[in-house]
Amino acid sequence: MNEEISIGLPRDQALVLFEWLARTGAGEQPAVFEDQAEQRVLWELEAALEKHLVEPFKSDYRELLEAARSRVRDSEE
Repeated sequence: MNEEISIGLPRDQALVLFEWLARTGAGEQPAVFEDQAEQRVLWELEAALEKHLVEPFKSDYRELLEAARSRVRDSEE
């Protein structure tokens, strides 16, 4: 069954997720995955986000990422 689904994410959440996927997918972490298919799915998700996000290619990426994280983070009450 390979029916496609679509999900929507606010841009800030997409940017934070992309950074996490890029950072965690860079190394070998066999204990994290029960099956290589899980790693493959995360790589595909990272590639899909990369197609839609321009921020990772901007010179001020770190600042944009920190601003996105601040907006996504739970507010301290």
